[in-house]
Amino acid sequence: MSEPLAPPPEDRDWTFVTTVGCTECGFVPFDPALAADRLRATVPRWRAALSGASVRARPAPLTWSPLEYACHVRDVNKTMDGRLRLMLAEDGARFENWDQDATAVEDRYWEQDPSVVGDELAAATEKAAATLDSVAEDAWSRRGFRSNGSEFTVGSLAVYFVHDVEHHLHDVTA
Repeated sequence: MSEPLAPPPEDRDWTFVTTVGCTECGFVPFDPALAADRLRATVPRWRAALSGASVRARPAPLTWSPLEYACHVRDVNKTMDGRLRLMLAEDGARFENWDQDATAVEDRYWEQDPSVVGDELAAATEKAAATLDSVAEDAWSRRGFRSNGSEFTVGSLAVYFVHDVEHHLHDVTA
């Protein structure tokens, strides 16, 4: 399969979802202590999205297929787990920039095996959920900073992270 058109880079700052939610997908902010369970609950839905006959089909030329979204979510899980671990080890941690669009092209998301992606997504979700399960009550307020200066606490990053995963399920209508 030839390389599909790259969607335009995402330039919207989604940090607002941690306090006001998301009208696009219906997300409502929640107690961060529930984040691990909410992440785990997405895995069967992602597996269902990856089992569809049209898993590689893009709904529009500049919109990712369910497979591409699942690859992205797998990588979101890995990235956010790393950021959470960094924040738990170092209050005031600074996150390296992650170019999700470049990753999609470099890793050729559209060519990956859906069953392998499902297993990798499930493993990455469980690893991130285990990190969230390990957060001590006094650690939810530890801080971290994105490369653009956006500040998170462990709690707000957990909510932001879950929104990303759940929003993309909405994108693939799973």
